[in-house]
Amino acid sequence: MNTANASRRRVVITGIGAVTPVGNTAPDTWAALIAGRSGIGRITRFDPTGCTAHIAGEVKNFDPARALPAVLHPRGAEGEPLTQALTLKDLKKFGRFTHLGASAAVEAYADSGLDAHRATLSPDRMGVNLGVGLGGLPEMEAMHDTLKSGGFRKISPFFIIQIAPNLLAGQVSLLLDFRGPNMSVASACATSGHALGEAAASIARGDADVMIAGGAESTVTPLAIGAFAQMRALSTRNEAPEQASRPYDRDRDGFVLSEGSVVFVLEERAQALQRGAKIYAELCGYGASADAFHLSSLAPGAEGSARAMRAALVRAELAPTAIDYVSAHATSTPGGDCEEAAAIANVFAENKTDLHVSGVKSMTGHLLGGAGAMGAFAAVLAIRHGIIPPTINLSNLDPECVATGLNFTANTAVAKPVRAALANSFGFGGTNASLVFAKG
Repeated sequence: MNTANASRRRVVITGIGAVTPVGNTAPDTWAALIAGRSGIGRITRFDPTGCTAHIAGEVKNFDPARALPAVLHPRGAEGEPLTQALTLKDLKKFGRFTHLGASAAVEAYADSGLDAHRATLSPDRMGVNLGVGLGGLPEMEAMHDTLKSGGFRKISPFFIIQIAPNLLAGQVSLLLDFRGPNMSVASACATSGHALGEAAASIARGDADVMIAGGAESTVTPLAIGAFAQMRALSTRNEAPEQASRPYDRDRDGFVLSEGSVVFVLEERAQALQRGAKIYAELCGYGASADAFHLSSLAPGAEGSARAMRAALVRAELAPTAIDYVSAHATSTPGGDCEEAAAIANVFAENKTDLHVSGVKSMTGHLLGGAGAMGAFAAVLAIRHGIIPPTINLSNLDPECVATGLNFTANTAVAKPVRAALANSFGFGGTNASLVFAKG
C-alpha cells in the first residue's frame, strides 16, 4: 500500500493455512500447485451412478482431530493448551465445512507466530471473518433422511450448529480466544474474496489489529452435484477426471465441484513488524462490484468484473502496469473463462505482454465459498516465492482467449519475480471481488 495515504492502516499476511483437494496443509497445497498436480477424481463420498457428473475434488486422507505439530497456548501459559483443532467429540457437533475450516484456521494461526506474543496482545483486538457459501448441505441431506425415517425425536440437537454458516467463525474465535469482530460472509463463489477484503477493511479502519479470514466449503453431495449437473454447469469428462477442469481450453465442458478451506492471518503492518513476524505479502487493494445483469452468467465482457479489478487497483494506489500476475477466477465453463479474460485484457491493456494469468481451479476444482481464498493463496505465494502456478490441461487455447493476447501460463509453472498480483472471484447473483497483493 502506498505510504502516501498515511491515514490508512496497512494490512499484511502473516499466516496461511489450507486443506484442499491437492494437500492437507498450506505447504503441501503449494507444492502440488507449482508441480501442476490435479486433485480431481471419481466421487467416493456417495455413489454418483445416474448423474451425468461422476467426479469432484475431494479432500483426501484428512483427519480433523489430528494432533497439532506443536501445542498452542492462545489463552496464555496458564490457560488450557490447544493440542488439536477439533476433538473426536467435536466431530459430531460440527459440519464438515467446519472440520475443514477450523483445521486451516489453526494452521494459519500457528504459522503466524502470534501464539508466542499472546501475553502482549488483547483478544478484543483480534477477530474472525470466515465465509461459507452453502453451509452444511451434507448434514441437511442426512438429517432430512433421518427425519423421514425416524421422526422428530431422531433429529440431532447439534443439527443447527452443524449447518449454520457462521458457526465456523464462531468455533475458530472460541478455539483461539479471538474476541474482536466475528462474522461470516456468504456471496456464492466470491464469498472468501469478500471475507478477505472486509477483514482487511476492519483492520484498516481500526476495528481490529488481527483478523483470521478466508473461507470453507464442503458440498460434494448428491443434491449439490445433481443440481449443478442439471444446470449443465459441471464437466462430464468422467473417464479422465484429472483432465476435466481445463480453463481457457477449447474443449472445456464445465467446472468440477470441490471442497476445502484456505485461511489467512491478516495483521496490522506496524504490529507485525514490531514483533518480527514473517510477512508473506501486503493486502493493499480490494474492489467489490455487482454486474446487475444475470443471476448466473457474467456480464458481456465481464464489465462488472473489470470494475472490481479497477477499484482494487485504485485502493492499492497501483497502476495496472505494476501487476505481474492475475490469479483468475477461471472456472472452466464455456462462457465465463473468455468473458473474464476479455476483462483482464481490457484492464491490463498496457502490460499484456508481460502479464501472466493462470487458473488454479484446473488443479483444485471449484471450492465455491473457498474459491476466492484459494485464488488469493496462489497470488500471495507467487509473490513470496517468485513462482507462478500454471493452468494445467491447456492443450488447445480457445480462439476467443487467443484474441485477448494474454499469457495463460499453460501447463508449467513459471519462475518470475512478482512485485504485485491480483486475485479475482465472482459468484452467482452477479457479485464480484478483486484483491491486490504486493510485497510487504
